[in-house]
Amino acid sequence: METVRNNQNSVESLWKDFLKINPNNRIKETPISFYFCDNKKDADECAELVVKGIKQATATSLWWFEKNKEPLPKVNDQYIVTDWDGNAKAIIETIKIEHVPYNKITAEFAETEGEGDKSLSYWKSVHKAYYKREMEAYGEKFNENMIIICEYFKTLYAIAA
Repeated sequence: METVRNNQNSVESLWKDFLKINPNNRIKETPISFYFCDNKKDADECAELVVKGIKQATATSLWWFEKNKEPLPKVNDQYIVTDWDGNAKAIIETIKIEHVPYNKITAEFAETEGEGDKSLSYWKSVHKAYYKREMEAYGEKFNENMIIICEYFKTLYAIAA
């Protein structure tokens, strides 16, 4: 998960459109916007999966939150999902959070995350590679027991697919 700093007009516009049809939303200030993954192809695919209602979870390592001094997500947090270029695609709300060791991730979670063929083997393969890449820059090593923050969400609003 990377915070988006460009294309803020797209983010603000989507948020204003959302608030027009959801005037009682408890959050009024524009939430954090971000894209999934660490490359354009995957980020754009994941954003489309959210728009289509297929991707309903994400798996960020606890290591990432600690290394970046970012607060852990909480139930009811709202976010704006963008594509790689910062184009706002959807608004999501966290509905459940679990702290799970990588080697205890379930097939059900992999399916809910909705990427690739939705299998646990696919999930483990691509996520292990991702976690390794993000840790290598700091000279740190992936560990099968590392804690993954499994964040389940619902899509509150999305642009037309």
